[in-house]
Amino acid sequence: MAAMKFLALALCFLLGASSVSHAATDDDGSSGGGAGSSGGSGGEEPNPAAMQLLSQALFSRFNNFSAYLGPDVSKHLGFCIRDMDAEWNAAFNFSKNTGFLAECLKTDRDAVQRLCTAAEVKFYGASLIESANTGATASASYLKPNKNCNLSSWPSGCEPGWSCSAGKDTKVDLKESKDMPLRDIDCSPCCEGFFCPRGLTCMIPCPLGSYCPQATLNETTSVCDPYRYQLPPGQPNHTCGGADIWADFLGGKEIFCSAGFYCPTTNQKTPCSRGHFCRAGSTAQTSCYQLATCNPQAANQNITAYGLIFFGGITLVLLIIYNCSGQVLSTREKKQAKSREAAARSARETVQAREKWKSAKEVARKGASELSSQLSRTFSRKKSVAHDPKSSKPDSKDKKKKESNLTKMMRDLEENPDSEEGFDMQIGDKNMKKNAAKAKQLHTRSQIFKYAYGQIEKEKAMQEQNKNLTFSGVISIATDLEFASRRPIEVFFQDLTLTLKGKNKHLLRCVTGKLVPGHVSAVMGPSGAGKTTFLSALTGKATGCTITGSILINGKDEPMQSYKRIIGYVPQDDIVHGNLTVEENLWFSARCRLPAEIDKAEKVLVVERVIESLGLQPIRDSLVGTVEKRGISGGQRKRVNVGLEMVMEPSLLILDEPTSGLDSSSSLLLLRALRREALEGVNICMVVHQPSYTLFKMFDDLILLAKGGLTVYHGPVKKVEEYFAGIGIVVPERVNPPDYFIDILEGIVKPSASTAVKFKELPLRWMLHNGYPVPPDMLDTAGVPASSTEDSAHGGSTPMDNSKAESDTSFVGELWQDLKFSVGQKKDHLRLNFNKSMDLSSRQTPSVLQQYKYFVGRVGKQRLREARIQAVDYLILLLAGICLGTLAKVSDETFGSTGYLYTVIAVSLLTKIAALRSFALDKLHYWRESASGMSSLAYFLSKDTIDHFNTIVKPAVYLSMFYFFNNPRSTIFDNYLVLVCLVYCVTGIAYVLAIYFEPSQAQLWSVLLPVVLTLIANQEGDTFVTKLGDYCYTKWALEAFLLTNAERYSGVWLIQRCGALRQRGYHLNHYYPCLAFLLATGLVSRALAFFCLVTFQKK
Repeated sequence: MAAMKFLALALCFLLGASSVSHAATDDDGSSGGGAGSSGGSGGEEPNPAAMQLLSQALFSRFNNFSAYLGPDVSKHLGFCIRDMDAEWNAAFNFSKNTGFLAECLKTDRDAVQRLCTAAEVKFYGASLIESANTGATASASYLKPNKNCNLSSWPSGCEPGWSCSAGKDTKVDLKESKDMPLRDIDCSPCCEGFFCPRGLTCMIPCPLGSYCPQATLNETTSVCDPYRYQLPPGQPNHTCGGADIWADFLGGKEIFCSAGFYCPTTNQKTPCSRGHFCRAGSTAQTSCYQLATCNPQAANQNITAYGLIFFGGITLVLLIIYNCSGQVLSTREKKQAKSREAAARSARETVQAREKWKSAKEVARKGASELSSQLSRTFSRKKSVAHDPKSSKPDSKDKKKKESNLTKMMRDLEENPDSEEGFDMQIGDKNMKKNAAKAKQLHTRSQIFKYAYGQIEKEKAMQEQNKNLTFSGVISIATDLEFASRRPIEVFFQDLTLTLKGKNKHLLRCVTGKLVPGHVSAVMGPSGAGKTTFLSALTGKATGCTITGSILINGKDEPMQSYKRIIGYVPQDDIVHGNLTVEENLWFSARCRLPAEIDKAEKVLVVERVIESLGLQPIRDSLVGTVEKRGISGGQRKRVNVGLEMVMEPSLLILDEPTSGLDSSSSLLLLRALRREALEGVNICMVVHQPSYTLFKMFDDLILLAKGGLTVYHGPVKKVEEYFAGIGIVVPERVNPPDYFIDILEGIVKPSASTAVKFKELPLRWMLHNGYPVPPDMLDTAGVPASSTEDSAHGGSTPMDNSKAESDTSFVGELWQDLKFSVGQKKDHLRLNFNKSMDLSSRQTPSVLQQYKYFVGRVGKQRLREARIQAVDYLILLLAGICLGTLAKVSDETFGSTGYLYTVIAVSLLTKIAALRSFALDKLHYWRESASGMSSLAYFLSKDTIDHFNTIVKPAVYLSMFYFFNNPRSTIFDNYLVLVCLVYCVTGIAYVLAIYFEPSQAQLWSVLLPVVLTLIANQEGDTFVTKLGDYCYTKWALEAFLLTNAERYSGVWLIQRCGALRQRGYHLNHYYPCLAFLLATGLVSRALAFFCLVTFQKK
């Protein structure tokens, strides 16, 4: 504190002494006693006009003296003075009123001889430095002995408020900086408008904004009011003089012009009138705003009405944006629904008319045939012309259509399921190109919907003829309809084994088989059989495991990740956006994952076909819903979950228990939709849990796993009962085969035949049945000796050895195994996230920029539907602004640092917690979308783009209350600019917390960080913590706030400003660097958040 006051006093005396020195000197820098006699001689009253002219002349001499002081001031006080000329004018530009100079000359004609020289100012500054180092306060500091004031000589001019003259005949060079003149005669009180420090016998003019009258003795306290000094003891003739010090507000507030008053000169004080307000240190009264209230002698104006108006304006704009956006979306959806319904109705009417026409033709043909036959029998018996159907010309409609390559492939699979022949990668159809060309010619919404629903109604009509969708029915539909075939993916896996890292425990073992395009394969087994693990292994998503064996894609050893753009994976959990409608969820997946070259008509056909096949038409415009806000039913949600993958037209579709939680009708509807996907050559594999007999017969292949991940059966569904009957396991009458097989594998039901194989031996029998290599431990269990070759080939110990090793493992060993497993899982996650395989899917999805557009549209809709949550955020900020603006009033001593300190904490905390929702609630959705090949960068940038709306609005909402209740000297725009940078900064930090931590942990960090970082940033002293504070965003935000406010304090406040900035280590030129640091922190935080997003995600 002492150092701060010293700096202020040094500045004060430097400026003051120099200014008056110029006022009193000639061009050569010297002065004599002639000035005092210019007004007259003897006891004559000085001429007021002459005194006024003299004071004007004296002021003009030192008006440009700032150029002389500039280098020294810039060197030592550059941190608190940006423009030397501007600060000089604000503190010592008396050109408008030099009356106090005239009054001083009138009262004391020898006043020029009493002004401090440069040497006295330097001496005073050196003494202040010494007193500051010793910790003495500015008001109690004593100057060192000097030529005029020492132990042997202490004239009355050495007392505070008094000064002495150098004598009329003595020439004083006020620019002299080495030797101070001898002043010890004609001592008198300091002039009004000047101050005379204790220990010096000269006087310095008070700065603008101060009030320096002559002091009067308070008989009660013996203090010279309004100052703090007392009369010296033993000098009864000594009276109170003028002001004695110019310091910071705490050390010398007596000379500051009081709040509610204004001081046009340093010796004049006027109360503020009604309709005006006067802050402390004012030189003029300020008019109040029109709606503000200002009583007489008001220190500030009440502008809360403007705050309410400002907030009302913001609210109105937000409501307009919300309602207009909602109205535009609603109108667009209504038009689209109207066009869609009209197109569907037209398509249905067209199909019905076609069916009626076909029926009429059939009736007419039959009638004509019967009439012809009757006439032939009656009139042509003699001629007897026989009617040969083969000789008649066949109808064009009865011609058998030429089968496509896909249909031929499917028929070959039906006739020879065990064929090892590869697949033609160029499966195509001439009709597909024809349809694509036709679709590109459609432009209007009505044309597109008519095209889509025409195709759908045609497909539905064909499906009615093959309700059960058996394989023969599939062949029939595939032949008659012009389905677009897809690139087939055949997955062959041999001796596939998964072992937990560090624990030597098998999750999957010796699984061999293949998944065939155009087939729907079911994976079944009891709990713990490794069904989901099997799917994870096939898709390359298994982590924390050692994988052995081989997985071939179309006969080639290629990673599954290379085909992720044409592979659909439906997780067991229904990961669907609850604040979007069913149609919006499906359309977003289609836009981002379908080939970029597909035109809109084909995309509409794909989406509408999925909606129709999954029975989602009645709920297409319904919100999916969340846990807090209920939407569609659980079964409908499950179908939407499947539809997200169907709309991207995959070649391989993996589903993890898609029928769990569905009733029999919904399950049947779903499976029919999947079988329709198989028409286009899609390879479908799904985990099911004890399906009904009807569903069971709709599968093509079955993979039955036992506990431990061992295969019990893998082959056609129609041959499974035959296989188990061959080993003595016969399904009883009126028992569902899947349920019976699961009960056998669980050990709940034992086979009725005495010759039946035990359930533990079923995996072994399957391996022997197919000639697969059998692990040695399984042979030992069955009583078959294993050769050393087989043992070395399959490696490893027997289950008995494993169990013995596990039982002998100590507690520390178990911890070590768990640690190794956890580390291995983390490594696998990182490997999956950074392992970028070559894309072999031959599908070019939309670019990052195009996906960014889709993501922005989706996030925008979600935020519009979360308007209530946004309103609560704004309301909390509003209340925080009211509370802090009311309770933490601006203090002139600290430039409002308390209110700004609370502002940084409150805005950081509230903004961070709100920004956590951007990523914390969508992690599962992001993991699913990124695993399917969607752009992570587009996802991240879209979230950040929409959050920029809050970055702009939230500072305005907070300031609408805080600023107008607090009413600092800085402008609202300056405060808004700092808050915008602060919100941008903390939003980026919140992204990192939301992505890296769990939601509960992220909230705790969001609350803790602003408080802790603020405390660190406000530590004083030269310590490690203080240096650490330079890297805290709170330090730069608080500095920017204080600089915007401190710069508005000038004149008499200059010392206070310099002292406060020096104490905190702030610099006026750091305002824009502070904003740049906040923006840079926000940008770096976002880069770190994106790195965490792509690094620590789960796939």
